Amino acid sequence: ALVDATIGHGWRLDLEQLSRLAPHAAREDFRNAFLAVKHANKVRLAEHIRAATGIAVDPASLFDVQVKRIHEYKRQLLNLLQVVARYQAMLADPGADWVPRTVIFAGKAASSYATAKDIIRLVHDVGAVINHDERVRGRLKVVFVPNYGVSVAEVIMPGADLSEQISTAGTEASGTGNMKLAMGGALTIGTDDGANIEIREQVGDDNIFIFGLKTHEVAAQRAAGYQPLRLYESDERLKRVLDAIGGGAFSVDEPARYRGLVDSLLWGGDHYLLLADYADYVATQFRVDALFRQPRAWAAKAVANVAGMGVFSSDRTIRDYARTIWHVQPGR
Repeated sequence: ALVDATIGHGWRLDLEQLSRLAPHAAREDFRNAFLAVKHANKVRLAEHIRAATGIAVDPASLFDVQVKRIHEYKRQLLNLLQVVARYQAMLADPGADWVPRTVIFAGKAASSYATAKDIIRLVHDVGAVINHDERVRGRLKVVFVPNYGVSVAEVIMPGADLSEQISTAGTEASGTGNMKLAMGGALTIGTDDGANIEIREQVGDDNIFIFGLKTHEVAAQRAAGYQPLRLYESDERLKRVLDAIGGGAFSVDEPARYRGLVDSLLWGGDHYLLLADYADYVATQFRVDALFRQPRAWAAKAVANVAGMGVFSSDRTIRDYARTIWHVQPGR
């Protein structure tokens, strides 16, 4: 039956609406088959991760993927801040029913880009601590998949549950990785920026996780004299995260290793407004958890994402170019 079902944290699964976006999303047999294919892709990705890194991850966990060029405006560091916040919360309340999550990073950086290299190293250091902390009981893993390229992307993208597209609004010209991940059945968490806007328009506001400042709000924050230190001082959870990173909790052999990264946020102006978007990003990640607890609802929304990606296909693009720009007809 095409009925609404409340699934918690404000989410509603409107199968009637989904059936208009993607008719198969309302069919239980199709959703189950879809989840079976996704699970097989996640098993394949888990095997690749073990072979490439030696880290064992659970295919039943939420595969949270950020694969792209390593750059400050792409905000891999913001992702790491919420990972550390989650880790600290799990240690504070180990008995809670935490959604198991595997956070997967991959990408390359310019050889001379020192900050990007620091971020990559921090991913490894955070992972080394979390992955070996028995108190977490394997419910949180962090991995950096090496040698990212087309062949590796072909394994990662079909296995992703969540696609991280979290660049500062106004900095992402377009983006195509987000389209490929959505076409592979991943739900997007991201800012209203670049191709995320077009994806949202195709899949509907209820089938994507949008957070953070919009482009005009970023400009307004900067014009008003953005002061990230005030956010640090007013948010105890954020303060604990930054103090842990800057104080050597993930680099005990060199406690000041990441002091520069933290200082760039607190004293260097936080140019890409990580701290301004942090609270909304963390809150949105809990909305992700709430939906992932409902496989039926998650599958329906993932199917709607796949169906909505047809507009980005090369066939549609070339057809439109032929009709509106080149004024030619396909040959037979």
